[in-house]
This record gives sequence, structure tokens and C-alpha cells, in this order.
Amino acid sequence: MQTLWGPAGDEFLSELALGDPYRGKVESLRELIDHYATEIGRLDPMIHDRLRNDPGYRTIQQLCGVGRVFAAVFVAEIGDVSRFERPEQLTCWVGLTPRHRQSDDKVQRGSISKQGSTLMRWAAVEAVARYRGGAPIKDAYHRIAQRRGNKIARVAAARRLVTLVFYGLRDYEIRCLTPTTEKAARGSGTAQLRARMIGMTPPAVRVAPCD
Repeated sequence: MQTLWGPAGDEFLSELALGDPYRGKVESLRELIDHYATEIGRLDPMIHDRLRNDPGYRTIQQLCGVGRVFAAVFVAEIGDVSRFERPEQLTCWVGLTPRHRQSDDKVQRGSISKQGSTLMRWAAVEAVARYRGGAPIKDAYHRIAQRRGNKIARVAAARRLVTLVFYGLRDYEIRCLTPTTEKAARGSGTAQLRARMIGMTPPAVRVAPCD
């Protein structure tokens, strides 16, 4: 058994031999967990219903480790992503960038600032904890982990994940997850849409056929 959260953990706690005071405390906490689980089960579909037509919410769920809950956290915490001009500004706001001190020709980098949204920072770190961020991130995670340890690698992976979240919310696509041919087709469609919005006729974009 790897965790107490699940049927195996529930069975383990039921069979665990404890004295009366400890058994009472454990049962009280289990009842509290059941209550929260009921509330979460009631609110989860309501939140998804409210956000399901949000293109950014749908797009960022393509990221490995980001499901409906974490996607909802990112959308709610970030709000209007256009207030950030670059992804670096968002990662700084989340508090996932290292502290930077400079005097004359000396530069010192410390631990992450931990400023900004604590909830979003937690969600980003948790999202990469199991799958290391998937294909766009996991190779970098393993390289950093070999040099500097898993903890620093996890924070770096979370920072990269937030960068991809930025593009997903801004562009409604995450290009590193899109096959090349589909990228070209989407790029053509995006150019047409933007041109219509500003009253221009875009140049023709040719997409090579699939083999």
C-alpha cells in the first residue's frame, strides 16, 4: 500500500488495532474527510459546468497532470491572462522564480520567491509530481534532478508547466503538444481569424498534405 487515500488505505485503517482514544480520533477524522469528499463531489460538477465552454480551460487539460480540478485552479487564480505580457511575468507572479541578488559583477540566485498565489504554486507543483509534466517537460526534469536533486527539479518542472499554461490560456493551443501538420493548419486558421478581426486579407497559407 503506497497511500492511505483509497480503498486499500480505508481498509487498513478499519483493521488497525488502536486503543479507544486513538480509535475515536481516527474515526472522527475519517468522518470529516467523508464530509469534505461529499462537498467536493457536489461542487466539482458545478465548477466544470461553469468553465466547460472556456477554451483556455479545455486547452490546458491537454497538459499531463492537469485535469479538471487543476485547470479550474489555474483559470480562477490567473483570471485575465492578458495582464501578463510574457510567461516569465506569470511564473514570477506565482512565486516560482529564484530570488536574484546582484551587486557590481556578482550575481547570487537563491530559493524561489514564494510570492503571489500560494494555491496556484501548490497546484503547479502537484501537477508535475507524478508524471513529471509529460513529454514537453520530463526530459528537463530528469536532467535537473541528476544535477541538483528532485526537489529543485520539481520546482523547475512546475515553472515550465506554468509557462505552457500561459500559452494555453492566451492562444488556446499549446504548440509543443500539437503535431506539425496540425500546427500549420491551426496557424492558417488563426491568421485568417486575426486578419478578419483587423479587416485585412492574409496571404494564402499552404499546408503540405499528410503522407
